[in-house]
Amino acid sequence: MDYKALAQETAQEVLDYSQDTSGWKVVKTSKKITVSSKASKKFHGNLYRVEGIIPESTAKLSDFLYKPENRVTWDKSLKVYNMVHRIDLDTIICHTITQSFAMGSISPRDFIDLVYFKRYEGNMDIISSNSVDFPAYPPSSSYVRGFNHACGYICSPLQENPAHSKLVMFIQTEMRGKLSPSIIEATMPSNLVSFILNAKDGIKALRSPVGRGYHHSSHASFLKKK
Repeated sequence: MDYKALAQETAQEVLDYSQDTSGWKVVKTSKKITVSSKASKKFHGNLYRVEGIIPESTAKLSDFLYKPENRVTWDKSLKVYNMVHRIDLDTIICHTITQSFAMGSISPRDFIDLVYFKRYEGNMDIISSNSVDFPAYPPSSSYVRGFNHACGYICSPLQENPAHSKLVMFIQTEMRGKLSPSIIEATMPSNLVSFILNAKDGIKALRSPVGRGYHHSSHASFLKKK
């Protein structure tokens, strides 16, 4: 499989989603975060768009969201998030195991995702992900293997305050297994709001003296190269 080509195609899909203004329905607003949805063209489920403001620069926010290190310390939806293969400086494959959701009615899933970072003009960054087959990590009997169709984060400077960032997230996750779509539709919007709130808390913690102890600029070089 040409992982790099797929990564670039996925980033373009995420960019296309951001430019598509038709058919979205707001399904939740909470704490200045808006979740909208529309029918996915990839599977029998929804494509979700989540929008919020993060009080951090775009470069630091993108670095924070891209890096596998410390992800489980702030993302409360995950049990495991590990890079299992590096393709190049801005393209990696990650193995993820989620927590259970909806008071245990949605059991943990695992995913193998191709994650890609790309910087565009105007300091806009896209971090895209798409599930792939990766022979070194076949599905196991321990977890239902889910599938993320083209997903991603778009980070851009807030026009009225460039020191802060607008974060727009697109998610279309096929949970698989024997799940009623109504359970997923009922729980997904709240989980997506929680993700943004967790990200806000996580990046805020990095600015504290304790947090700076584990934050390092391992991707500063690639951010400068873009």
